[in-house]
Amino acid sequence: MYHWDTRWQQVKPAWGLVCLDAAIPKCAAMFVHLRRWSRTGYNMRMPKSPRYTAAHASAGLDHKFPEIETWPNQFPGYEIVIDDPEFTSVCPKTGLPDFGKIEIRYVPDRLCLELKSLKEYLQSYRNLGIFQENIVNQVLQDVVRCSKPVWAEVKGDFRPRGGISTVVIARWPRPKKAGGWES
Repeated sequence: MYHWDTRWQQVKPAWGLVCLDAAIPKCAAMFVHLRRWSRTGYNMRMPKSPRYTAAHASAGLDHKFPEIETWPNQFPGYEIVIDDPEFTSVCPKTGLPDFGKIEIRYVPDRLCLELKSLKEYLQSYRNLGIFQENIVNQVLQDVVRCSKPVWAEVKGDFRPRGGISTVVIARWPRPKKAGGWES
């Protein structure tokens, strides 16, 4: 609990306060008081508010995104893969930037996505506070709404923050579940 500080020739408690030799019992009493206060103190008596609210969960979903333009498909039965390796957005809780790679895969039916408008659409997320899971599902929803593909998949591979990376994959048509949902 105490250690000898050779620089100051004093006994120091482990928590960093300076104690002189004669004051060791006094510091020990202070340590017990601080330890007791930290367990039953101010923070322990306050009711805890939820860390994430419904406002956090739905942040960014009501944003007015630019329209994704399309052009008429000329050939049936092929797959298109579009990759945005420098995708950025903002965490709605912390305000810190999120970096990732967005990959859109789809088989066009009658319409194909126009790439310049898709680029502008994806760049509209740059300063938007929105969760990574919501990004992937929103992009899928907008791609399906604009191009009406045979099938589509959006994959978001987000860089680590706090040591954890996230990969989110959303597919259309959504699988039907017994009590689930389909969009």
